[in-house]
Amino acid sequence: MPRLYVDFMGNRKWLFLVSGIVLVVAIGALLIKGLVFGIEFRGGTSIKLPQTAGVTTEKVDRALRSAGMTDAIVQPALTQGRPDGWLVRSGISDTVKANAVFGTISKDLGIDLKDTRTSVIAPSYGASITDAAMLALIVSIAAILVYISVRFEYKMSLTAVLALVHDAIITLGIYALVGREVTPNTVAALLTILGYSLYDTIVVFHRIRENTANLQKTTFMRMANDSINQVLTRWINTGLSQIIPVVVLLTFGGETLKDFAFALLIGLVAGAYSSVAVASPLYAMWKEREPRYKALKQRYAKASV
Repeated sequence: MPRLYVDFMGNRKWLFLVSGIVLVVAIGALLIKGLVFGIEFRGGTSIKLPQTAGVTTEKVDRALRSAGMTDAIVQPALTQGRPDGWLVRSGISDTVKANAVFGTISKDLGIDLKDTRTSVIAPSYGASITDAAMLALIVSIAAILVYISVRFEYKMSLTAVLALVHDAIITLGIYALVGREVTPNTVAALLTILGYSLYDTIVVFHRIRENTANLQKTTFMRMANDSINQVLTRWINTGLSQIIPVVVLLTFGGETLKDFAFALLIGLVAGAYSSVAVASPLYAMWKEREPRYKALKQRYAKASV
């Protein structure tokens, strides 16, 4: 038995409670506050304003609102960790009106717009992105179900997908809670999260499957807990090696990279947790309803979880 031993199965009710509380908060945030979609989804205008001496984010924001762009979102832009102007996003999709506003603030703040270009995104483009994202998500989940069902068994595939849904809801819920914009980078991060989370779950499931072949004189639940602990060090090392670069990216990356890193960080933490605290306990509970493992539970339950 590994030196570091955690009784995940014995504490599964507490682990489910933690997941339940976080999920309730996440779903509540999604229902009450909702997601803030970026202009890539709802259509609008974006422009990168150059860095100008004496101009601050607050000054740019006030100037935009005074000029009539009341829904503008102003974010400081960074290049290699250094200030490099501002990224302005607005729901205004009228090119003439947007250029008029930017022309006004350039005079008021002394910002040179000579080398900048206004990008206008039509709402129809956002709809196509949304459709493509949903299709990618559905295809990914379907492929996961088929692969795990063929490679392992359908009970593993369904519990693995439940864990993925758990991770996605938490990620989107935190986005809604903090009011961060959902961009195409967020969608890319969500699809990436599916891969990382699934990897963590498959590592545990593979060890459970190996140990199932020699299962005797113990319950399936205890064997599953032993299996998790046998790969626990690998689980910790893998999780840290994934999370550390993302934290660095979130700290020092530009705004575009931060959108991706923020969603990825939440998903990686949720995915690492769900592989041992959601998917594995659910699978073990389901398996113990089978006649063979139910009999083992009745015989050896007092000495097990």
